[in-house]
Amino acid sequence: MRRLALAFGLAALLAAPALAQSEPQSDTDENEAEAISSEIFGGPRLQVDQAFGAFQRGYFLTALELALPRAEQGDAAAQTLIAEIFAKGLGVAENPQRAAGWYQLASKNGDRLATFELATLYQDGVGVPRNRARAADLFKQAADAGYIPAKYNLALLHVEGIYADPSLVTAAGLMKEAADAELPEAQYDYGTMLIEGAGIAPNPAEGARYIGLAADQGLIAAQIDYATLLYLGQGVDKDVPEAARWYARAAESGNAVAQNRYAKLLAVGEGVDLDLEQAAMWRALARRQGLTDPSLDRLLVSIPPEQLRGAEERARFWPSTPPGLDAKPPAEQPATLSAPTDPDQKPADSAEPSEPAPEPEEAAPEPQTP
Repeated sequence: MRRLALAFGLAALLAAPALAQSEPQSDTDENEAEAISSEIFGGPRLQVDQAFGAFQRGYFLTALELALPRAEQGDAAAQTLIAEIFAKGLGVAENPQRAAGWYQLASKNGDRLATFELATLYQDGVGVPRNRARAADLFKQAADAGYIPAKYNLALLHVEGIYADPSLVTAAGLMKEAADAELPEAQYDYGTMLIEGAGIAPNPAEGARYIGLAADQGLIAAQIDYATLLYLGQGVDKDVPEAARWYARAAESGNAVAQNRYAKLLAVGEGVDLDLEQAAMWRALARRQGLTDPSLDRLLVSIPPEQLRGAEERARFWPSTPPGLDAKPPAEQPATLSAPTDPDQKPADSAEPSEPAPEPEEAAPEPQTP
């Protein structure tokens, strides 16, 4: 399982482009901002709609000016907003120390998002001395307050068993709560626990379902594992074309493992139309990231030189199409190339895939902020 610290709320809004609006907020806008603020922050607050509205529109200095008087009165939500501004360097110089101070105040005033963010700072030693024991206490505090990402991180701490009691049963319970709240990382990890019977009775079908849910949300690791489950027919009905579709989706996202596995299916025409040139292109993209596979090389040993050059050119410009080269349908292949050059290298159809999926680590690594 991966250890990943996640932050919802204001941090999620930072990825969206600021709205270029100069008009003052309407009453409807203010009410909407207040509703969003109430949903995100869990602690006691005074009215912070104007500050949050300015933040949401990208007017960070205005948001800071509006939030400061309220923060000085003990408004936890306003304190967290200021902490976010300093933590991310929004309109001001990035200052982890000041961010940590504001998160600390907001956490004491009952804001669970601030408690979680403060935990990640202690976890990584950003703005405060690194203190994993303190981070674990804060994760638990935020989890007890119902904050879903904190439940996920606390579950991972129970798996690790160093800064929380070693208990796969407790971890599985927390992981399920986070998974049922639709956190994709938790869906993926809980699905893995179900398949392996870690802290819970084995249930491959339910495990595959959870991994599929995470795949639907765009988690690349889940997409690759779900494709493998479909290819092998483990926990789901075997469906090689559907497996190829999931490998292709993860490959298009730039994942080298998915690119390599999708190339193998293209090279033998399994679940997709045979296309050596496309297979060679995906192989080149995977190689660019340092992944080489002798078995795939053997499948492509007979590719005509012209197609190989075309594949390398496509890989050089990927994801764009090379200038002057329109997208074309898969090239027709000689009948003699419709089967793998080495039958032993054809993707397995029973026990194991030709390239085994990465094995989960015995001990989870430390939580990290994305």
